[in-house]
Amino acid sequence: MKKYYEVRIPCIKGAETGEIVMALLAGLGYQGFLEEDDHLLAYLPVEDFNRDDLNHVLASLSLSGFEINEIADRNWNKIWESDYEAVLIDNSILVRAPFHEAALGIVHDIIIEPKMSFGTAHHETTYMMLSLIFRLDVKMKSVLDMGCGTAVLALLAYKMGAGDILAIDNDEWAYQNARENVLMNNAGNISVLKGDAAAFDKQHFDIIFANINRNILLKDIPTYASALESGGSLLMSGFYADDLDRIIARSEESGLRLTETSIRNNWMATVFISDKADD
Repeated sequence: MKKYYEVRIPCIKGAETGEIVMALLAGLGYQGFLEEDDHLLAYLPVEDFNRDDLNHVLASLSLSGFEINEIADRNWNKIWESDYEAVLIDNSILVRAPFHEAALGIVHDIIIEPKMSFGTAHHETTYMMLSLIFRLDVKMKSVLDMGCGTAVLALLAYKMGAGDILAIDNDEWAYQNARENVLMNNAGNISVLKGDAAAFDKQHFDIIFANINRNILLKDIPTYASALESGGSLLMSGFYADDLDRIIARSEESGLRLTETSIRNNWMATVFISDKADD
């Protein structure tokens, strides 16, 4: 029977640091995560464990003091299913896994296999982004979903009648998971690429979603702004309320104007409009 390590990492449930840890460890081959109130549990096969790599990831985030326990193989899908619940947003959008029953009276039904990818709608940032998108006019508009994770934001845009949609993530697991979810929802107009902001090159979009983290947003806002059509919308989340002023300042430097904000448990989501003149 295959043996696994369970790595217990001190980390507050739902915190931005925990999401970054999961993304980085997924890139090292960790195959599952469970969040407790004050710890993140990460799992990978014993033969794939590398202490130096783990130390490097945690040190980069000023984390230490992890514990390692050896455990027997488990039915990871069963564990995940028992821990995962469907999410209803604005009484209109249902984000669910294939093993959840469909619900009556739902405007948009989105099916995902979230696995280790960010974007299950449980987190405040994804919840708020879905709510903001639901109130947006996306009909036949071109859309970019940066740091797409499960591609749940792109999938909502598809359900709402958007035109061409490009979803991008730099994590291999998220990239593969996004492709799987696109196929599951028969979303033929969503293209999925692996990469960062350089992946969309010189393309332009009517709407851009960026649910990532503060540092990446601050770095890439000018790139997003240059890729927006005049009057286009940039929706961003992944940062705290204390960071809002920095996000606004960086966006205004790039010709973007704040039109809407949303807050949920100190997490923020924003809508900016491009005021640049037509070429």
